[in-house]
Amino acid sequence: MNKIIEKITTAALQAPDKLCYKNGEETHTYQELLQASDRVASFLQEKFLPAKSPLIIFGGQQFEMLVMFLGSIKAGHPYIPVDDGSDPSRVIQINSVAKPALILNWSEITSFGVDTPQVTKDELKKVLASDHNIYDSNRSVGPDDDFYIIFTSGTTGTPKGVQISTNNILDFSDWAEKEFDYSSEMNMLLQAPFSFDLSVFDIYPGLISGATLNVVDKDTTKNFGKLQGAIVDADFNTWVSTPSFFEMCLLFRGFDEEHMPQLNKFIFCGEELTHATAQKLLKKFPNAKLYNTYGPTENTVAITSILIDDAALAKFDRLPIGYLKSNMEHRINGAVDEKTGRMTGELLVSGPDVSKGYLNNPTQTEKAFEQIDGKTFYHTGDMISEGEDGLLYYHGRTDFQIKMHGYRIELEEVDSMLGNLAQIKQSCTVPLYNNKKQVSKMIACIVLEDEFNDSDPKDLTSDIKDSLKETTMEYMIPNVLKFVKQLPISKNGKIDRKTLIGEINE
Repeated sequence: MNKIIEKITTAALQAPDKLCYKNGEETHTYQELLQASDRVASFLQEKFLPAKSPLIIFGGQQFEMLVMFLGSIKAGHPYIPVDDGSDPSRVIQINSVAKPALILNWSEITSFGVDTPQVTKDELKKVLASDHNIYDSNRSVGPDDDFYIIFTSGTTGTPKGVQISTNNILDFSDWAEKEFDYSSEMNMLLQAPFSFDLSVFDIYPGLISGATLNVVDKDTTKNFGKLQGAIVDADFNTWVSTPSFFEMCLLFRGFDEEHMPQLNKFIFCGEELTHATAQKLLKKFPNAKLYNTYGPTENTVAITSILIDDAALAKFDRLPIGYLKSNMEHRINGAVDEKTGRMTGELLVSGPDVSKGYLNNPTQTEKAFEQIDGKTFYHTGDMISEGEDGLLYYHGRTDFQIKMHGYRIELEEVDSMLGNLAQIKQSCTVPLYNNKKQVSKMIACIVLEDEFNDSDPKDLTSDIKDSLKETTMEYMIPNVLKFVKQLPISKNGKIDRKTLIGEINE
């Protein structure tokens, strides 16, 4: 049996009637999770799909998505979570790269425009209602096999599939359980989409520990009134999110320790935690534990942690990202910074949480994963400095990949999509930073094709954004379109993005 499945099964057998999932009034127990995923595993194994072939699992943050994740692993297939808000072209791109054996579709969409066979929502409902629950656990996903594959932005416009193995997840979960005191008493906020690896912070350490996953889904998040009720009236005691989501919730009345005394632990990941945000949190929840963490998708969710308290706020202007996991190795490709006296440069990481690479993409894998002294080191692309005590500090990206509201975005991918539109001759997308040094907006600087130069800018902006909505996720669409006559060119003849970033942020 797969080791993760074995641990979740143990938790389920110890407390079968314990809630594992809650979304508003909808609740499900560990026994339901166990039985339903057995049925999915039985159904999949009866199809005799190619061994270890990946499956796309398409949907939102429903209980049935978790059931299909576990059922896929039990049956022997890694899963690729794809959010039901994804545009058809992204599904086509992922399908082209991953070559999945099947699409499990928990949505109302009937066609994805691909040849890969799919199992519809109605068919899946029949599977979940059936009595067929016998599967061969010897065929389950193995220790070094892919467990899940999460697709992130790619520099050429083609997304990259990060391969995470059972052992990767197992090591992360073991660390998270100890570092953050996971237990069956935890009732965890699960807000991140399941296609975003921040959700893994809840799902696997949580289910292994027998915790309850308290889902706040996308529809709720988009409705201010519903979101306020879902947060303030909730009974969760552990908060996991990006700092941006927490900032949004600060607007809610009653979002404080007086009204929510049970909420005593906050874990942040996915983007930089600012001093100001941490200060606001500890003012509203003075007795809560606040953890700042860091980790690329390629390193299985998070690899550093630090407890932020009043003493840390007094000591640091820009908060550190924490100490590296004890079983990880790292190198910093750089030099000693004269101002801080700290070694500063790109962080390279090796250890049991490092991915084996990008699915069916040896070129990008070779670029990002380097063999040093017989060990695989991942080039994070993050500028990091290290204090004498081993404490790590984040200083931004080495390339033009950004994080905005927790989503990782390749600016070159945005430009690639813009370049496919008839109106656009050239484009260069750059980040606009706020006074907290966070990315607040994406600005696309655009040179139009000659026939569109006299068009109304408002109409152009509307047309371009409408076109992008048909081909990409909403978070990938630039906030502002700035029409310019020409873009700055560097000495080597390339568009000078760094100069443009400086001009936009003057």
